Amino acid sequence: MRSLFVPAALTFLPAACSATTEATPERTEVAGAVCQAPDDLSPARPYRIPQDEVAADVPVAFNMLAVSWSPQACRSGKDYPDERYQCASNQFGLTLHGLWPNGADNKHPRYCAAPGPAIPVETVREHFCMMPSPSLQQHEWAAHGTCGWDSPEAYFAQSARMWDGLNKPDLEAIPAQRLTAGAIRDAFAAANPGFPRDGVFIATTDGWFREARLCYSKDYRPMRCPSGLGAPDRERLKLAPRGVAGGVPGGAQTAG
Repeated sequence: MRSLFVPAALTFLPAACSATTEATPERTEVAGAVCQAPDDLSPARPYRIPQDEVAADVPVAFNMLAVSWSPQACRSGKDYPDERYQCASNQFGLTLHGLWPNGADNKHPRYCAAPGPAIPVETVREHFCMMPSPSLQQHEWAAHGTCGWDSPEAYFAQSARMWDGLNKPDLEAIPAQRLTAGAIRDAFAAANPGFPRDGVFIATTDGWFREARLCYSKDYRPMRCPSGLGAPDRERLKLAPRGVAGGVPGGAQTAG
């Protein structure tokens, strides 16, 4: 049986202890505990742009806020999970994959400008508990942030406003025998009154829930997704468990 552990650099404090501590951008509720950015956290290397994915001239039609299930990212190795901080203890649940400007058709703006040097460590630290992977932060800024914002600080500030304004449903409370794409879609809509049910795109990987992609207008108002909803309501899904210590399995990572 594999033992559970929390890396020394990443501290999870009991929620009860946070009552006397003033909240900061570096601390947030995670799995009934308080996430605090590791002391030795550092940025990822500057992202190298894949030239065959550049689509700088595609107009933005709407936005997506991609909310991923961290244990699935860790078990699959997709979407740039951080093995040391995000995956070693596997205590994160829903985390932010990214804020994505989308085009009107199947082509979307990507890599709209040179991303520049590594994201400043202060920015990485401020948003770690929302997006607990320096590599993912660097990728999202390069691939998506450059298509609507002048700096990583502006991009992640807008992402954080949307993330903080979103009520995250308790997906683990859904009985396994009732876990479908429709049940997850219902959970997001119920947790966020006024958010349209057809504004929740469900992405899966081989029968596992991967992430919910929430659709917003260009001025960040919830809207129906104009290009489908992903997995159909009836599709049965599995939810990767939290609390199983371990890193990212071998294999290539895929961009998001």
